[in-house]
Amino acid sequence: MRRIALLFLLFCYGCTAPDLEKINGVSFVASREPADLEHIAALRSVHAGYAAVMPFGFIREMGSPEIIFDTERQWFGETRQGARQYIDLLHKNGIRVMLKPQLWIWRGIFTGELEMTSEEDWKRLEWQYADFILTYAELAEATGVGLFCIGTELETFVKHRPAYWKWLIRNVRERYSGKLTYAANWDEYKRISFWQDLDLIGIDAYFPLSEARNPGVAELRAGWGRWKAEIEALQQTVDRPVLFTEFGYRSMDYTAKKPWLVDRNEEAVNLEAQANAKEALFEEFWSEDWFAGGFVWKWFIHHSRAGGPGDNRFTPQNKPAEGVIRDYFQKH
Repeated sequence: MRRIALLFLLFCYGCTAPDLEKINGVSFVASREPADLEHIAALRSVHAGYAAVMPFGFIREMGSPEIIFDTERQWFGETRQGARQYIDLLHKNGIRVMLKPQLWIWRGIFTGELEMTSEEDWKRLEWQYADFILTYAELAEATGVGLFCIGTELETFVKHRPAYWKWLIRNVRERYSGKLTYAANWDEYKRISFWQDLDLIGIDAYFPLSEARNPGVAELRAGWGRWKAEIEALQQTVDRPVLFTEFGYRSMDYTAKKPWLVDRNEEAVNLEAQANAKEALFEEFWSEDWFAGGFVWKWFIHHSRAGGPGDNRFTPQNKPAEGVIRDYFQKH
């Protein structure tokens, strides 16, 4: 009898342990105008199976609890109408969607530092943020989106109001039946208290890997060693797949030293370093069965005008890194 039970367990393990289907995604940047088939063709050319659609809410200054969203003053793609148009077009062309509403604080102040100075303002922020997120959770349900992100890089907000975030997750689930994640910054994700309330551990994967000007793939893979071990340890503890809700590198010298930099520094263009960093990340993670995939940061809808050999920004478009993405997405 014990032998039969053991054979049954082995059989079931063999049936249920295949690798997760990878989320081969790109972050589809909101534009001033609707998307069309030409914009989707470029996504399909790199074999992207997913796109992150990112409507925005705006905060005028640090410490303000007011969130402005879905207004006529925003770009089309940042609004509810625009997000719906993008989602519908992507779905019609066989590309699945993660809806990822995000906040922007005036002058680009880091959202992880968003903090109120009074209990009254914290409560006001909570209701404002709930209105923002639940509006888009309802859109996600109405459009059949498969994955919804409840927040992006909001460490101080999460730290100070843990009970609120659990309440918010419950309320999102009342309106939305798909899978949920949260996009934690690379130095935040281990302190999130609600991973087990979600379906995936979301990480914006801007981990420092090398201080070299032009690191090779082997050096970059070695740089992942510590970080990968820590990510996997959390994954085993929480028992949720890991999703890189954002990953990317600028096409410039020292790209892996501080990959999170979004300033206008004028480091020399280095297309090879960007391509090497992408390849190292794919080599380290895409074969892991606990890893769900991720979303390249970032992809502009006007492909022919984006990136190019003289650009040192994040987009891989019209650069060697685009070819690396195409190759790995095609394989997986």
